[in-house]
Amino acid sequence: MKKSLIKKIRNYAIMFFGLSLNAFGWTGFLLPHKIVGGGVNGIGIMVNEVTGFPVGLFYLVVNLFLILWAIKAIGAHFGAKSIVGILGFSAMMSILQPLTPNPIVSDAFMSTILGGFIGGFGLGLVFWQGGSTGGTDIIALILSKRYHSSPGKITLYVNLLIITSSYLLFRSWEMIIYGIVAMSVSSFALDQFLEGTKMSAQIFVFSEKYQSIADNITKIMHRGVTVFDGLGWFTKEKRSALMILVPRKEVPEVLSIVKETDQEAFISVASVRSVYGQGFGPLEF
Repeated sequence: MKKSLIKKIRNYAIMFFGLSLNAFGWTGFLLPHKIVGGGVNGIGIMVNEVTGFPVGLFYLVVNLFLILWAIKAIGAHFGAKSIVGILGFSAMMSILQPLTPNPIVSDAFMSTILGGFIGGFGLGLVFWQGGSTGGTDIIALILSKRYHSSPGKITLYVNLLIITSSYLLFRSWEMIIYGIVAMSVSSFALDQFLEGTKMSAQIFVFSEKYQSIADNITKIMHRGVTVFDGLGWFTKEKRSALMILVPRKEVPEVLSIVKETDQEAFISVASVRSVYGQGFGPLEF
């Protein structure tokens, strides 16, 4: 019970930090230069320009419908985190925007790059914890789950449509280009972060003490070990090899166990993009 509570607090703390980073990317770099971004806010600005409908109210109404869609498609747990994300993101935008009336970086293009990267990295933290800042983020997560495409690419395509359509109202190609660059950098940072959280390592260990190494890894790390029988072609000797799959952060612990057991062991470590199954993520199609 206590561990579950600590884990939940940790998840929401990471999510809030991501929301803060995302809001900082917008308020500190993009908004001061009036760089038009995508998302529901981008649509809201255009609707307000034509009809006078308040952007804030438009944002809340649209996100309400999107949250209901997400609850149906992904589950109520996602909906709860999305509500927290929308409220948290709105709060951080309201707090940070008055603190940064002037751009942190005077050069508009550099602000575009920095704002997009910081915002995308922050959004990656939010997605990592199963949350959202609302709007196109929710659309991206639902469609990525259904069609097995990356959330960053879906977000990019939707935002490209929103940004380019703003030309019909504002008639500024320069701001459209800045907006496209910001969204591209943000999508790249988002995808790179999410891919990094899924990366694992495949470790092969060749040692005469393979049984002791396998026992130690199983007992200490509670990780599975697979034993293969092989033949060393150079020595023509039969040898056994161990294969261990672990998250990247656990690689040093595996190497430490091997070193303590047999300093003469031969080891190879390779990166693995994704691992599914017991001890890792579920296979979802």
